[in-house]
Amino acid sequence: MFELRDREMASRIVEGLRALDVDLQFMHVCGTHQDTLVRHGLGALLAGTGIRILQGPGCPVCVTTPREIEEAKAIALAGATVTTFGDMAAVPSLDSSLQEVRARGGDVHVVYSIRESVEMALARPETDVVFLSVGFETTSPTAAATVLGGLPENMSLLSCHRTLPNALEAILSSGEVRIDGLIEPGHVSTITGTRMYEPISERHGVPQVIAGFEPLDLLMGAYELAKMCEAGDARVRNVYDRLVRPEGNQRALAMLSEVFRPIDVRWRGFPVIPASGLELRGEWDGHNARLLFEDRLDGLEASYPEPPGCRCGEVLRGVMPPAECPLFGAACQPRSPVGPCMVSSEGSCNIEFKHGRRGR
Repeated sequence: MFELRDREMASRIVEGLRALDVDLQFMHVCGTHQDTLVRHGLGALLAGTGIRILQGPGCPVCVTTPREIEEAKAIALAGATVTTFGDMAAVPSLDSSLQEVRARGGDVHVVYSIRESVEMALARPETDVVFLSVGFETTSPTAAATVLGGLPENMSLLSCHRTLPNALEAILSSGEVRIDGLIEPGHVSTITGTRMYEPISERHGVPQVIAGFEPLDLLMGAYELAKMCEAGDARVRNVYDRLVRPEGNQRALAMLSEVFRPIDVRWRGFPVIPASGLELRGEWDGHNARLLFEDRLDGLEASYPEPPGCRCGEVLRGVMPPAECPLFGAACQPRSPVGPCMVSSEGSCNIEFKHGRRGR
């Protein structure tokens, strides 16, 4: 699991946690943190310490709603070329995924970056190319920079970008799950900085740490949170200061503000969360797929249900661990996923299936 030196340090952290004699439940909002937690067996390591760590809505593919997938499918069936990341293309929605739409004749392509979509649009000037753009503050600056650099006339964005702060507010305000502290994602925080988390701690009295992605990073984050809880210290602590600064990446934040405006959006498993989505500003209406294909999207429902039996919404809210879903490891596996949490490499169910418990 660890190198010898790391094992020794991990043992010291665990001993320190046991000495605190706490009973605490933390939540992180990062698929990479979940992968570290499960892959390296940190849950079992922490089992005797009184610390439990849940995953919240930290997977951008997973929180994208069925309605948004239906939008992309409708656009593809209207004759446009739809490009997106591989995980997003495989997410089931109603009767089919984007991959299955491709099998039925829709022009759907998996790309590794928005730049590939730009190149495709340049190579196909007579075709409408739509990039289904997903992600939190880590990836949305890339989309913003590409828009500012100039999009081909025949290319547009179907923006499904989301921002984390208001989602954290929604989780804490709901009171559905006990959360004694939050472990915040290091990569998002390199963009946003630490200051955006401070109002959350002030309003809810919940301590937060910003942690990296190595096993020791996550263990140290849990240890610092536990000490803060014991001391009644509801502030933000940065234990990833080798990369994260209080002010964040000002250039990236400026690009985001210039290109996108905040909008109220649903997240899978959540009601509408105010100002938690990003839509292109009016200057780029000519590249906004929702406006360009408005006539094809008008017939869609305002929202769509989860696939039958899928409990991804509860998993994303931290209410249910993946293995408690009746479909987990049986009807729902990576090769035959029912919901997005089993599709995405950042989804709790996919991670648990690969590295943890495989089902009943």
